This record gives sequence, C-alpha cells and structure tokens, in this order.
Amino acid sequence: MQFRPADASDADAIGALHADSWRRHYRGSYTDAYLDGDVLADRSALWRERLREPGDDFVTIVAEQASVLVGFAHTVFNADSTGNALLDNLHVASAHQRGGIGAQLVALSARATVDHSPGSGLYLFVLEENLNAQAFYGALGGRRVERAEAEAPGGDRARLNGTPMKLRYLWPDSAALIRVDREPPT
Repeated sequence: MQFRPADASDADAIGALHADSWRRHYRGSYTDAYLDGDVLADRSALWRERLREPGDDFVTIVAEQASVLVGFAHTVFNADSTGNALLDNLHVASAHQRGGIGAQLVALSARATVDHSPGSGLYLFVLEENLNAQAFYGALGGRRVERAEAEAPGGDRARLNGTPMKLRYLWPDSAALIRVDREPPT
C-alpha cells in the first residue's frame, strides 16, 4: 500500500470512488434518482475543482495498491472558528475496507493537521444512519459532540430523502490520532 498527496490527475478516480461509496452507504438519506443518476458526474466535477490547483488550506491523501486508487481522505485546515481541521471526506473502496487503510488515512490526515496547525483538533460529520462509520470513528477515540440536519449535495434539497441527520465526531487533539508506532498496512 502506498500513500501520497493527491494531484489533479487523481480527480476522476477519486470522484468514482466517492460516488461508489455514497451509492453503497447513503441510500435512504440521498434519493435513488441522484445516487443512480448524476452522482458520478457531480462528485467528479467536485474533485476536478478541488484538485485543480494545490492549496495551503487543505490536503488530499490517496491510498494506492498496485497503482490503483483504493482510498482517500480530504482534510480542510482551520475549518471552524476554533482552528480545528475538518476531515471532509474519508472513503475506502469496499473490497479494501477493514484492512487498516481508513485508520492510516485518518492518522496521515492528523499528521498533516498537526504539521499545519499544532494543537489543532480534527472533526468530521457522518450521516446518522451510517452505523459502521460511527463505530469506526468511535474505535479511533472520536467523541460524538453534535447532531444536526445534513446538507444536500450541491445544495440541491431534491437529492435528499426527507431530512437526514448528521453527527459530528471530534478529536480535540489531532496528535492523539497519529500512530507513529504502526507501519502502514501492506
């Protein structure tokens, strides 16, 4: 397994993995019409825009196996009023889940956060119905600190089923997530 910063050439592969993950895990929260329709085009466009130019306010890390993208994490630094970083996206291909890739991506995101803003916390949002992700974040020591209404993808409420809720998980000290004693999964 290799981990590296993403660049613009990764946008379509990241968009495809992002869309596939949403199709697998967000049914019920997002409409089938959206998930079965334009989610791939929507996510690919998002990633082309995000990765068009490098920035100092975010980092996107990809995990590759045999030159195939199998996971990614996108972290936005200083995303809230207290200077905490937002782990805005974390997705691992379904065939590669439960192998430590997600934990390593979180650790690398935490390392980047500490390097950018020492003492900063890290947080993320997860849909309330995504119980597996909640268990994963809890196992990593994340604390559930907020419940709120989820935003619609691209701001289009027609893409939502009803009013799905999201949960905020927080690690007050990003350094606690850095696992320097672990080798990356192979």
